[in-house]
Amino acid sequence: MDQMKIGRFIAERRKRVSLTQLQLAEKLGITDRAVSKWETGKAMPDASIMLELCGVLEISVNDLLCGEVVGMEDYSKKLENNLLDMIRQKEQADKRLLFLEIIVGISATVIMFALVLLATFVQMASWLRVALLALGFALFFAGCFYALRIEQVAGYFACKECGHRYVPTYKAVNMAPQMFGIRYMKCPECGKKSWQKKVLSKE
Repeated sequence: MDQMKIGRFIAERRKRVSLTQLQLAEKLGITDRAVSKWETGKAMPDASIMLELCGVLEISVNDLLCGEVVGMEDYSKKLENNLLDMIRQKEQADKRLLFLEIIVGISATVIMFALVLLATFVQMASWLRVALLALGFALFFAGCFYALRIEQVAGYFACKECGHRYVPTYKAVNMAPQMFGIRYMKCPECGKKSWQKKVLSKE
């Protein structure tokens, strides 16, 4: 999807329905700054307000994602291309999130060990030693929580038994044994437990 083209299209349609950026923003319950970012191609409208935005601008969601009013003869092809673009963008975002998970996990572990070593081997007041240890463990557990949350929502887990790909609950990920990036979980489709690998695509 071409964000610049979509931005220009939003601006054009907004003017066509005789609205200022502020008036459009008020109708959608957002700031005029957000509208400005759309129109300059710096951001895309959030999925939660896309339908409402399209209603105000008198266009379809497909028109919005194409950055132009789509004729009926091109409708199916453009819709298919938009869906493929959205899938590719999600896969790229998930890949970045999974890389962030590794960084968060390593950083939290290194910081915890650094603070534990500091508290253990450096002369300091007892209260400061306890505070450093508490801070180290608190940062470690916060990092683990965040990393697990990323692992849950980014991409899918693939069942080894039936091939079903799904997003598990946070509890399922948290409770599942892990070994080299795979987790032993129960598939919601076939009900069997297996070592399941993280994948980026739904198919």
